[in-house]
Amino acid sequence: MSILHKQNRIILRMSGAMFCAYLTIGFSLGVIPVFVHQQLQLNDMYVGLAVGLQFLTTLISRPYAGRWADKKGARGATFIGFALCSASGIGLLICYDKMTLDTHSLFMLILSSRVILGIGESFLLTGNLTWATYLAGANRVGTVISWNGMATYGALAAGAPLGLLVYETAGIGAAGGLTLLLPLLAWLLDAGLPAIPRALGQRLPLSGIIAFIWRPGVGLLLQGIGFAVLSTFTLLFFREQEWSLAGFSLTAFGCAFILVRLLFGHLPDRSDCLRVARVSLFIEAVGLLLIAISPHPMFALLGAALTGCGCSLIFPALGVYLVRLVPENVRGTALGGYSAFQDLAYGLAGPLAGLLAIYGGYRSLFLFASGTALLGILLLTLLINPSSSHQRT
Repeated sequence: MSILHKQNRIILRMSGAMFCAYLTIGFSLGVIPVFVHQQLQLNDMYVGLAVGLQFLTTLISRPYAGRWADKKGARGATFIGFALCSASGIGLLICYDKMTLDTHSLFMLILSSRVILGIGESFLLTGNLTWATYLAGANRVGTVISWNGMATYGALAAGAPLGLLVYETAGIGAAGGLTLLLPLLAWLLDAGLPAIPRALGQRLPLSGIIAFIWRPGVGLLLQGIGFAVLSTFTLLFFREQEWSLAGFSLTAFGCAFILVRLLFGHLPDRSDCLRVARVSLFIEAVGLLLIAISPHPMFALLGAALTGCGCSLIFPALGVYLVRLVPENVRGTALGGYSAFQDLAYGLAGPLAGLLAIYGGYRSLFLFASGTALLGILLLTLLINPSSSHQRT
C-alpha cells in the first residue's frame, strides 16, 4: 500500500509540473489566433499556419527527442523541454513593442516562438512520459498517461481563456512574461526526483519501431484532427456568430476531458484498450458534429465538452496497446514516434483547415473533423488484431 501511495505521489508531482509547463501552450492558443487575426490583420490561413507550426515542429523533432531520452536519460530530456518552453516567451515579449516592427517582422517573431515551443513540447512530453512510466511501474502505464493528459489538457483549458484575458488586459508582452516564468515553476516541482537508468539491450532500427507504432498512430492522428480544429478555430467561430463565452470552448473541452480521465482513466489498463479507443472516437465524432450544426453557443459548448469526453481516453488506450508490444529499451523512441502522429494531425490540420474555412466557412471544419473521427473507428477495426491488445512484453 505504501508503494502504491509513493507511486501516486510521484505521478501527481510530475503531472503538476506538466500542468505548469503546458500553460505556456494554453496561453498561446488563447493569444496567437487573436493577435494574428486582429492585430496583424492576417487571414485564417496565417492563423492556421501560426498555430499549426508548433505542432509540425514537434512532429519533426519528436523522434530525436525520443532517441535522446533513451540514450541520455529521460530526466534530462524533460528539463530541456522546460527550458525551451520558457525561451519561447521571448518572441512574445518582443512583439509587445509592435510599434517599431512591421507586420512581416512580427509574424516571423510569432513563428520563431512557435518553433521553439514545438521543440520544447517534444522533449517535455516524450521525456516526462518515459521518466514517469519507469518511476511509477509498468503496471501503471495507463494511469501515468491519463494523469499526464489531465495535466496537459487541463493546462490548455485553463490557459486559453487566461491567455486571452491577459492579452486583452495587459497585452502580448504580459503573456510572454508568464510564458517565461511558468516552466521554471515546473522545473522546481521535478527537481528532486531521481533519474532513471538507461535501458540496456539491442536497439531496434527506426523502421522496426515504426512497425509497432504506425497502426495506433493512425488512430491517434485521426483523433487529433478534431482537437486541432477545435483549439484553432472555435474562438473565431464564436466571434463570427457574435456569441458570448468564446474563450470557454477549450474550458468545456478540458473540464470534460479531465472528468472522464478521473472517472474512467483506469479502463485502458484493466479492459480492452482498443474497444475503449473506438468508443471514444465515436463520442468525439458526435461532439464535433454538434458544434457544426449548433444554433446557439450553449449547444456548441456542449459539443466541445462531448469532444473532450471522446478525446480523453484515446491517447492512453492506444498508448497502453503500444507499450505492451515494444521492448523497454526503446520505449522513449516508441512513445515519441507514437505521439508524433498527434503532432502530425495538429501540424497539418491547422493550415489545411484555414484554407477550408476560407471557402467553406467554420462549420465545414467541424463536419470534416467529425468525419475523420468516424474514419478512425473503421481503420482501427481493420488494421489491428484485437487479441494483440492483451499482449505484454
